[in-house]
Amino acid sequence: MDAPLDLIQDILPGTVALAVRVREGHRSIPILGEERMGSGAVVDSRGYILTVNHVVLGAEEITVGLTDGRTLEARVAAQDYDSGLALLRLEEAGLTTLRMGSSLDLTLGDPVFAVGSTGQAERRGSGGLVTYLGEFDAEWEYRLDRAIVSTAENPGYGGGPLFDNRGLMVGVVSLNLEGIGQASLAIPVEAYRLHRLELLEHGGIVSRPRRAWLGCYVESVEGGMLISGMVPGGPAEVGGLKQGDRILEVGFCSVGARRDFYEELWKYRAGEQVTLTVRRGEERLKVSLRSGEREVFYR
Repeated sequence: MDAPLDLIQDILPGTVALAVRVREGHRSIPILGEERMGSGAVVDSRGYILTVNHVVLGAEEITVGLTDGRTLEARVAAQDYDSGLALLRLEEAGLTTLRMGSSLDLTLGDPVFAVGSTGQAERRGSGGLVTYLGEFDAEWEYRLDRAIVSTAENPGYGGGPLFDNRGLMVGVVSLNLEGIGQASLAIPVEAYRLHRLELLEHGGIVSRPRRAWLGCYVESVEGGMLISGMVPGGPAEVGGLKQGDRILEVGFCSVGARRDFYEELWKYRAGEQVTLTVRRGEERLKVSLRSGEREVFYR
């Protein structure tokens, strides 16, 4: 990693390790497991920690490890299911807080570095260059208007901070990506900063319309959107969709790419009826189902 040593030493106390035990029977366990490890960043001296939501989804107990060797208990304070961020709260004031920057100041080729936890007090860093700034979508009904992709590989457990070369936090590392010139995906820190007060007050972003959610995994293939998997007990499974179906239309609109599918699906609100045209084998079918809300499903 190319960041100066003194800069790294200033940053490390503001990073944390997370050990999470999930509530028995929680709906996220089949996909994410019942015990999870993560990383996080102290973003408020009153004890608020920013991380990725999938690490703490359904958390019953969250143990936070600091670089000085202390372990503290935390609770989930806010969750944003659209961006994939979560905010935790420690009953501990005066923690070292990371300085915030903005991904809007980044350009392609800029140096960045990530810090992640590999144990209670152990941290590891990884440096690289920004290779992509822009829209990003993934198969689990997830889309960011702006994402940071860099060759700074995720050096530890997910949820650690991404920094620019001045030591300003510009993103939260979510996962490693496959492909040449792409090593990790980070959620821009503006997803937190722009909604900070709302997250602190309400525990979520209540001003944003609740998107329709189906609970399926989709891949763009020739001839439609292939359902490659479904969340057990989710709206897609309950509503009669099947793995292997190809979604051709949402309502009356054709969807030839995942971005099209999300844009059409999210014109509906959670709880509304959604009619899909699907190809199942040689049949062309209409499937009408009631959409759900991801946050309510996983509550």
